[in-house]
Amino acid sequence: MKKFCITFFLFVIIILTAMFGTQPTQTEYLRVHIRANSNGAADQSVKYEVKDAVVAYLSPLVEGCESKREAIELIRGLLSDIEDIAEDTLRAFGYSYGACASLRREEFPTRVYEDVTLEAGVYDALILELGSGEGDNWWCVVYPPLCFTADKVVYRSFIWEILRHYIGG
Repeated sequence: MKKFCITFFLFVIIILTAMFGTQPTQTEYLRVHIRANSNGAADQSVKYEVKDAVVAYLSPLVEGCESKREAIELIRGLLSDIEDIAEDTLRAFGYSYGACASLRREEFPTRVYEDVTLEAGVYDALILELGSGEGDNWWCVVYPPLCFTADKVVYRSFIWEILRHYIGG
């Protein structure tokens, strides 16, 4: 009976954790904002080519980050590489303007990514300006990697990690 009670109790904790699992707060997100040179069709099109190249480069690197702080430090060290990738992509499509990457705090509107809603507010962000950076933009989340993985975002439960450790899962 004691074993049944313990199992039942653990099951309830797991269910409650799944139902009310923690979602990162505004201060735990690192967003990305790629601004096109202009709203011209060509500048908007190349913005997506740059986005694809930057995401392909950063995805395997960011996936290994365990915290937003770690992701920020990683990206801080890669700003020059990010600019180079953006500029190489721009040149490959015949554009002569450059790119400027920076990390800073910036205002973002409310945005919904499948089941996750990010409220409007000021967020830490990787900003990549293409040329003048005056065109419409593309934005997403670098950490946790909502736009940088093929799978849906999965939030880890601290309680589940402890339980898995003790039950050998």
